[in-house]
Amino acid sequence: MTAGTRGDHRAFARLVLETMPEESRIGLTLGFVRTFGVPDIARVLHGTGRMTTDARGRAKATGVAMFALIERGTDSAGGRKIVEGLRRVHDRPGITPELMRYVLACFTVCPLRFIDSHGHRPATGEEREAAYAFHQSLSRALDLPDAPGGQLDDVEGWMIDFEGRHFAPSEAAHTLWQATSKGLLAARLPSFLAALAPVVAATLLDDPLRTALRVRRPPAPVRALVTAALRARARYAARAHAQRPT
Repeated sequence: MTAGTRGDHRAFARLVLETMPEESRIGLTLGFVRTFGVPDIARVLHGTGRMTTDARGRAKATGVAMFALIERGTDSAGGRKIVEGLRRVHDRPGITPELMRYVLACFTVCPLRFIDSHGHRPATGEEREAAYAFHQSLSRALDLPDAPGGQLDDVEGWMIDFEGRHFAPSEAAHTLWQATSKGLLAARLPSFLAALAPVVAATLLDDPLRTALRVRRPPAPVRALVTAALRARARYAARAHAQRPT
């Protein structure tokens, strides 16, 4: 473990960077996509033009920044530099503290959601507490209000309530989804599956998000196939981890 990672964050950093890095990356990508469901956020992202022309590069930059913060901690020299960069990027009209709180909630909660659903094991209580500690640390570094309650479940509850109040269909969201599913997600699949990336990715979205993105629910056979593939992958990963020397 890198020395810059503080103790309160260590279990979360180990989970994200070492134990289940691929699941964490997919979950972070889904968290990024989730923000499209809020029209005010979709409008800002669409307005920059980068998400529609280089979705893969934009999402990669976000992932690199988040994973570096998780590794180093927000109070390290490298962490402070990243936080300052995040401040500059988001210092623009239309980005309110509440929207920033929601984006940060997505980036913390969604990786753990994907791990719980599709990893070889769910996140432990210690890992969830560490994720909450990281979330609080980054919130304060960005001068955002403290997250509600005292645990990650409270952050997720606030996030769900926020979505109930703000999720709505928008043309910007639909355009962002098309660029992301055909660019970023297609690039992560084997070439013979790339053309199916949008429908495969749509199986990982819940109904409120699909409605906001104006995405149809994939047919039952596709949903069943993706679920079976993810379960098989989780079983394989569980066996591989069980065979590793302790």
